[in-house]
Amino acid sequence: MLKQGLELKQQQKLSPLQIQTIKLIELPVQELEQRIRKELEENPVLDEDISSDKEEDEAPREVSLSEYKEDDSIPSYRLRSDNYSKDERPQYNTFSVKESFTQSLQEQLGYRSLTEHQYTVASFLIGSLDDDGYLRRSIDSIVDDLSFRANVETTEEEVMEMLKVIQEFEPAGVGARDLRECLLLQIRLCKKTPVVENAVKILTNYFNEFTSKHFQKIMTRMNLTEEELKAAIAKILKLNPSPGGQIDDSYTDQAQQIVPDFVLEYKDGELQLSMPRFSVPELRVNRKYADILMEAANTSERDKKEAAAFVKKKLDSAKWFVEAIKQRHNTLSSTMQAIVDYQRDYFIDGDEANLKPMVLKDIAEKTGFDISTISRVVNSKYIETHFGIYSLKYFFSEKMTNAEGDEISTREIKKVMLELIENEDKLNPLTDDQLVDLMAQHGYPIARRTIAKYRDQFGIPVARMRKRLL
Repeated sequence: MLKQGLELKQQQKLSPLQIQTIKLIELPVQELEQRIRKELEENPVLDEDISSDKEEDEAPREVSLSEYKEDDSIPSYRLRSDNYSKDERPQYNTFSVKESFTQSLQEQLGYRSLTEHQYTVASFLIGSLDDDGYLRRSIDSIVDDLSFRANVETTEEEVMEMLKVIQEFEPAGVGARDLRECLLLQIRLCKKTPVVENAVKILTNYFNEFTSKHFQKIMTRMNLTEEELKAAIAKILKLNPSPGGQIDDSYTDQAQQIVPDFVLEYKDGELQLSMPRFSVPELRVNRKYADILMEAANTSERDKKEAAAFVKKKLDSAKWFVEAIKQRHNTLSSTMQAIVDYQRDYFIDGDEANLKPMVLKDIAEKTGFDISTISRVVNSKYIETHFGIYSLKYFFSEKMTNAEGDEISTREIKKVMLELIENEDKLNPLTDDQLVDLMAQHGYPIARRTIAKYRDQFGIPVARMRKRLL
C-alpha cells in the first residue's frame, strides 16, 4: 500500500542587503576600509566622489545612486555573461616568503654526506616533526610509514641513526622526543662548568622532581647548596623548550595591528562617543555608465539594452553595498552608545570597581537588536578611552553577589584574586583553600571550584607549581 504524506517546511531567506550587512558588521575598521576599496575596484559603475578644484562646467556629470530607476523589462538571463575573450589570462596574486622551519632543516640535511636511502629516511623524519620541532611519533610507526607510504624498507636502528643526525642541526634541541631530551640536547652544547654539570644531572636523574618543583629533594639527593641549585635551575630556565619557534614560518599569520573602531572622550563632565575612522566615500554612478542607462531608455537596440543590463546588475550590487554600510554604522553606533550608557560610571574614571555585570542580553534589550547581532558587533572591535584601548568583550562579564548582597562583576572578583596571588609569599604560595578564606575576608564568598576555574582562565598553576627559590 502506498502512503502519501504532506510535509510543510518553513524557510527564511535573507535578502542581499541582510547578507551584506551581516558580513560587514563583523569586520573591524581596517578590514572594512579594505572591503570598500575592493568594491570600488570590482564594480566599474561606481566612482568615489572626490572634491575637485575644477570649474563646475568642467566637472563630469554624475548620477547619484538615488536617481537610479530599476528596469524590470530586462530579462534575468541578460544579467549574466559566460563568454570570455581569447586574450584574457587568469591573474594570480604573487607573494614572497621567508625560509620556513622545514626548509631550513632540509637545507642543513643537504650538507651532510648521506646515501640516497639515508637522505630519504632523514627527509621523512623532518616532515614528521611538529611545529615546535619535536618528534612525537614512535620510531616503529615511522618505520611502518616509510614502508607502506614511501616504499622504503628500513629499521628502527637506522631511523634512530638519522634522528641523531637531525638532532645536531640548528636550532639546538630540534628532533627531541620530549621536553627532557630537548633540554639535554641544548645543555650538552654548553661549555662544561660545575653549573652546567649540575644542570645535566638534574635533567638526567631528577627531571620529575624538577618539573614538580620538589627542590628540597633535589638538594638532599645531589648534596647541593641552595646557591648551587639556584644557579643550575637558572641555567635550565634559559634553554628554549620550543626550538621550532626560533625560525619564522612563512605561513604563520602575523600579529594584527589594533585600530580602535570607536573613540570615547570625557570632556566637561560629558562622555562623547565618535567613530573617527568611519569614512564611507560618497559613491556615484560613473558618467559613462549613466549615459548608457539614459540611452537604453530611449532606444530598442539590442547591444545597448545588453549594456544597460550589465549596468543594472552592478547598480543593484552597489545599492546593497552602500545601504549595508549605512546600516552597519547605525548598528555599531547604537550598540556602543548603549554600552557606554550602561557602564557610564566606569567610563568616567576607569575604575574596575565601577564595572557593572553585563551580558549580551542586557544590550540587546536596550537597543532592540538580536543577541546574535550584538555578538557580531562586539567581536573584534575596540574602543579608545582616556585610560586606554579595550576590546568590547572586556566590558561584558557575569554577575555575582557579595557579602552585602550587592551585585558585582566577576571581573572585580578576578582582580582581587590576582592581587592576592601577586602579593603572596613566593616561598609559601597560597593554596586554593587559603584563597577562598582570604576572598571571604574581602567580602567575596566564592567556592573553591570557582577559584580553580579563574586560575585556569589566567593560566595560573596550583600553589606547589608557583613556589620559587629566592
